[in-house]
Amino acid sequence: MKICRMFKMIFETHGHYDDERFDEDRDELLKECEAQGIKLIMNIGADIKSSRATVELANRYNHVYGAVGVHPSEVGDMTDKDIEELENMALDNAKIKAIGEIGLDYYYDDNPPKDVQAHWFQAQLELAKKLLLPVVIHSRDAALDTMNIMKEMKAEEIGGVVHCYSYSVEMAREFVKMGFYIGIGGVITFANSKKLREVALDIPLDRLVLETDSPYLTPVPYRGKRNSALYIPYIAEEIAKIKNISVEEVYKATFENGKKLYRM
Repeated sequence: MKICRMFKMIFETHGHYDDERFDEDRDELLKECEAQGIKLIMNIGADIKSSRATVELANRYNHVYGAVGVHPSEVGDMTDKDIEELENMALDNAKIKAIGEIGLDYYYDDNPPKDVQAHWFQAQLELAKKLLLPVVIHSRDAALDTMNIMKEMKAEEIGGVVHCYSYSVEMAREFVKMGFYIGIGGVITFANSKKLREVALDIPLDRLVLETDSPYLTPVPYRGKRNSALYIPYIAEEIAKIKNISVEEVYKATFENGKKLYRM
C-alpha cells in the first residue's frame, strides 16, 4: 500500500530502524521509504549496541545517517570507555551527525537514579561540545532538570533537537531561544494531544522537525502497529491543519530544518 502520496522530499529526523521489529523486512522498508519520498533518515542510537548498529546502517544505505549516544534509561552501567567508543564512532564516520539520544527520564521507577542520569547526560553533552556536534535530547517528566543542565553546560553552543516534545508552550519557547528544534511525531495525532497541538501552533514552522521514533508512537489511524517513516504524512497533515497551511509547506520547511539541525 502506498501511504505517502503527495510530497516530494521528507526528512525523518528520528527513528530506530536497527530495532529487532524491523529484522524481517528492514532492507525492503528502507528502500520503500526512499522510493516514497523519504530522502533522508536519521537513525538514533539508544545504547552502545544500537549506536554500533546505527553506524552499520548509515554505511549501508545512502539515505540513512545517524546519531550515537546512550538513552537515560540505559546509563546505569555506562563507563568512561563507552564515552570513548561513542567519540570514536563519531570521529570515524562522516555520516554520524549528532550525539543522542541523551537526556533525563524520570517516568519509570526502575530507571537509573537521577544523579546517575545527570552525570552521563553532562558527559555526553561535553562530548558533543568537543566534537562540535548537535545533540538529540530525550526528556520525560524531567523538564526543569533538563533545562537546568542544558543551561549549565551551555548547550546553546551546540544546538540540537528536543525529541518527542511533551512539555509546555513556555518551555518550548525557552528551548527555541537556546537554538534548539522541537521534534514532533505521531503523538500530535492522538486524541489527548492538546498540549502538543498548542506547541505546534505556537512555535514557528522554521523550528519544527518531523520524526517518528519508529517503531514506537505510531500515528492515528495506525496507532498500536509498528511505526515507520511511511506514516509521516499523517503527522505532517496534522501540523498543516493546526497551522492552517498546506502540507507541502510543512514538508518543505521541515526538510530544510532537518538539514540545518544536523548540519547537512
